[in-house]
Amino acid sequence: MSTPYSEKKTAEKTPSLNLSELGALIEELPPELKPRFEKAFRRVVNGMNHRQRVLSFIQGSISQLRFDMKYLVFDLEATRRERDEYRRQLEDIR
Repeated sequence: MSTPYSEKKTAEKTPSLNLSELGALIEELPPELKPRFEKAFRRVVNGMNHRQRVLSFIQGSISQLRFDMKYLVFDLEATRRERDEYRRQLEDIR
């Protein structure tokens, strides 16, 4: 069965909520188990933060590329219009 959109949106937010819950559960562990789980938990959190920074950087780069492409297309169209105008002027002279 398909999940409604609102539930999908909530599901997308759950990893951070689940990590918070996991962190709280790790805090409740006995002292002899706690260090092993804390180390793995920190690696997961650091990995998620790194991926989020990389994703933000890539999204910014794509936005800049889109802007640059629009500018280049505008410039190309203007150059073509100028070329066509100069050709018309040259033909009028002949």
